[in-house]
Amino acid sequence: MVDRLTERGGISRRDVLRGSAGVLVSMTAFGLGSGKAAAQEQTFKIIHPSFDMNWSPMRGGGAALRWHSLWWASPMYFNDKGEIQPYVFTSWQPNADRTVWTFKLDPKAVFSDASPITAADVKGSWEVASMPLTASQRVPLVLAGVVGYDEIATGKAKDLPGVEIVDDQTVRVTLKQPDPIFHMRIANHLVPIVKASQARGEDGNQIEDWYLPEMGVVSSGPFKLVEMNLDDGFVAWEPNENFFGPEPKLTRIELRVIEDSVTATTLLKQGEYHAHTALVTPTIVQDLGPEFSMGTEIPNGQHFYFNAKTPPFDDINVRKALILAVDRAQMMRASFPNGPHKQAEQILVGVDGVDPNWDPYPYDPEEAKRLLAASSYGGPERLPRIIFAGVIAPAEQAAAQFAVEQWRQNLGITAVELKPTLDNFSPADVHVIRDDAGSRVPDATEFLRTIIHSSSRVAREKMNGYNNPEVDRLLDEAAPLPLDDPRRNELAQQAQRVFREDYQLIPWYIEAMSRWALPNIKGMEKNLDWQVFAPWNIEIT
Repeated sequence: MVDRLTERGGISRRDVLRGSAGVLVSMTAFGLGSGKAAAQEQTFKIIHPSFDMNWSPMRGGGAALRWHSLWWASPMYFNDKGEIQPYVFTSWQPNADRTVWTFKLDPKAVFSDASPITAADVKGSWEVASMPLTASQRVPLVLAGVVGYDEIATGKAKDLPGVEIVDDQTVRVTLKQPDPIFHMRIANHLVPIVKASQARGEDGNQIEDWYLPEMGVVSSGPFKLVEMNLDDGFVAWEPNENFFGPEPKLTRIELRVIEDSVTATTLLKQGEYHAHTALVTPTIVQDLGPEFSMGTEIPNGQHFYFNAKTPPFDDINVRKALILAVDRAQMMRASFPNGPHKQAEQILVGVDGVDPNWDPYPYDPEEAKRLLAASSYGGPERLPRIIFAGVIAPAEQAAAQFAVEQWRQNLGITAVELKPTLDNFSPADVHVIRDDAGSRVPDATEFLRTIIHSSSRVAREKMNGYNNPEVDRLLDEAAPLPLDDPRRNELAQQAQRVFREDYQLIPWYIEAMSRWALPNIKGMEKNLDWQVFAPWNIEIT
């Protein structure tokens, strides 16, 4: 067995699997130290944490999604201040009751082969993303309200009649019901605009591997794909010379998969790479400085959700006891002792409508003991084994282990099993699950509808069918109200207070959309969609 350097000077998969500091020193000694030269050439090097085998822009999820803005254009986008910006769409106008929206395309918008981006490409992109075989993870967040979406998403149709091509540069969208924030739902890269004739087959489905270089893919963003070896964990982009926006400052972008966080941190400290897709370690600030992971607060948070449908969590006194027994301030220090994230007290964050009068869950071990004794189990001895899942990254493991230790010390609970991954997860199998939850739309009502409304994925899958009719009623009443109606935020805050009394989660932290880039990398500001919102501005200084 011989370790090797790849022809590109990167790290082979075998190297990655070994992932020791000794290997890194050895590789540097053999000339891998190309950081300074790379900077001069404006070759931007990214470390990616996983061997993603699906880089389709229609996937709508996964770690690869975080780099979609490099090579795909979206209808509009949010900047780091939560302000909506034009992109392929230059204007948007609703009718009086907000059931019909008209969008105008930029007449200068073209793909990387210089062919125009048309209304037909927008309609085709939305239709292929909606097809069930595409298996997009988040297309409902964008298009579920469009007339015809349900039929195409269930395989009964292959067209979206609610999307009308008025002319090559005008799209009209008809919704099933009034939606004052539809323009905000499409301002992201969950369903970017692709060349429909290239991505979609005659049967309406996505053509397999159409986005690979050998398939002649053309892109709509500032960079175009030039290399993609997924088995080797390597991807490269170069500037799209026909990009209709600002000229990119980088001359090349290279992405290399390195799964081990210690190896990744070492390579970043040595300047061999410039950025990481998502590096979540307790010592990230100590290792790489505060600027590496700083970022704007976004409507997203990490929490530990309870499955209230399965014993022992179907007893509210057990849920209360396990929340009150954890010193969350200490848990935060155990997981992120130096930031960049802040302790969460409520779900709402990063939006207008954060509840100023919120009453956080206290740390009260004595009350926690009393509640556990008052539960139907009478104490820790009769509790079934607690399954705690979704703790993969080092910081997640630190927080979970801290909570488990607090349960042991304060309540005498010892039968807890930590499961690192969510593979083969079934809601009924797990009692506590760590996950993030948030919204691509900076709106309190929408944020809560994605988490605590009974129709949300978090309520259905992470909390095993959580359903409080009063929470639903308040959020449903708020949803059709105009954005400037103060009742919209007031109803959202009421819904969150009702949810609080159900004791369904341990709040952990509110998320800063980290740069995950070295200080000499400029233009890396990200938005609530986890995208570098102006990738043409990335440069190595």
